Amino acid sequence: MDQLMREAQVSTTLITSKQIPDFSTRAPVATKEMIVTALLQMSRVSNVFRYVDYEVDLVRQDTVQNLTNILLNNNQVQLQRPSLYFSGAISYVDQNVLNNRGNFGTSASRFETGYSKNRNATVVALELHLGDFRTRTLIPGMDSANEVIIGNGGEGLDLAGRIGEYGWQFNVGKDYAQGSGAAVRTLVELAVIELAGKWARVPYWQCLTMEQTHPNFQRQLRDWYDEGAEGVHQGLVKQSLMSKGYLSKTLPADENPTVVLRAAIARFQADQGMVVTGVVDFSTYERALRDFVSLDEKGNLVRYGWRSTQPDPISMAWNDSIPLPSSRKAFGMPSASRTLNLQIENVMNGRTQFEVGEQVFISATVSRNAYVACYLSNASGSVIRLLPNTMARAYVSANQAIRLPDWMTPNPGYVIETAGPGTEAVMCVATDDDVSAQLEPVLSMPPFTPLPGIVGLKDVVKGYEKAVGGQSFSQTTLEWKVSSRRPSQDAQVKSR
Repeated sequence: MDQLMREAQVSTTLITSKQIPDFSTRAPVATKEMIVTALLQMSRVSNVFRYVDYEVDLVRQDTVQNLTNILLNNNQVQLQRPSLYFSGAISYVDQNVLNNRGNFGTSASRFETGYSKNRNATVVALELHLGDFRTRTLIPGMDSANEVIIGNGGEGLDLAGRIGEYGWQFNVGKDYAQGSGAAVRTLVELAVIELAGKWARVPYWQCLTMEQTHPNFQRQLRDWYDEGAEGVHQGLVKQSLMSKGYLSKTLPADENPTVVLRAAIARFQADQGMVVTGVVDFSTYERALRDFVSLDEKGNLVRYGWRSTQPDPISMAWNDSIPLPSSRKAFGMPSASRTLNLQIENVMNGRTQFEVGEQVFISATVSRNAYVACYLSNASGSVIRLLPNTMARAYVSANQAIRLPDWMTPNPGYVIETAGPGTEAVMCVATDDDVSAQLEPVLSMPPFTPLPGIVGLKDVVKGYEKAVGGQSFSQTTLEWKVSSRRPSQDAQVKSR
């Protein structure tokens, strides 16, 4: 949450808190101090909150309190007036809302056993509100009401027996409990994150690892957007675009920041498959604010903060209604991270072993709009170009899978068959500009033709490095093994 506040560039605000009472008297904890701790932890990097210790308690007798009273009376201390304050209470503690018990035992002439087990639960609820200190009014919508369940239980085993005139007995027990202190701290941290997020208009639910697509959060985002807080939501969008590589943090002095921002927004919209407008509409706002927190398949935290990318200049080809430059290099702007994904799409998905003469079906996907070229290498190192060809153009839309070959059409034009035993591979290269005119003539030969002088896909990569110079390109290679159970064949690609 601290990092999210920093990304949103929320200004520093003075805040304080009332005492948070517990009228049930069943959770005797220092709730106010927990709020202070949560606020300070949330402000380590962002410095978004400065807590004002505004408490004046005549009963409390300590050095700071006594000196404050003396210096206040002599006008030698000036307390800063906070802007916000927390108010609330532990609203209820319901004990034993769930109570399960079980006992059983056995008895014999010389031996007895007994076993018992119990489980019970207690519910603790916290109500917390955010108020305007100047008017002492609670702000509508700045409220939080959450509950947590405290579980405890125990189990025991008793054994008793007699051996002749002597007896022996023992018991084994195990008890566990989750105290009210840890439960209230969880409630406090949850409420502080929720209220601070609502106040700053940032997607706080991501810090709680909750999905942004939930209808309640979508409504919250829509409310913030409709309120017209242009500086708030556009500021977060800009931070997201910077982190994703669509926008540079520093621009040349002779460039118009508005035009640069519209170019970055338009590029992001195009890569997301949205209508390209160059303005922050709600769909752009919502999409840009996603994925601040990333989890793995097991639900463990992998990353927080929008993923940073390395800059690389790219060209811009936009709708005529948006006055954008022809090259992002003129802006000194970085491009977004581009990833290529290749996958074998045979009946057994992910297959990596083939026999000579089998057909291979491959799909390729690029994370953003790009010019894509694909090359096939056999076990001897001979290389041919698969894409672009007369049936498939080079420009590929973001997240749209292309098929090599296009097995969904009745006549795909060619097939890929495994040749001699060894390792074969397909490599795809993605660039933001059409660089075919800059490549060496050998790399621009007609498709499905062996490239003379090129041995293996590494030579193709060297050709691109030499051609594009300082521009960046992405490349991904997919390999598979071929065994010689069938007669070897001379061709890898057969035209139809």
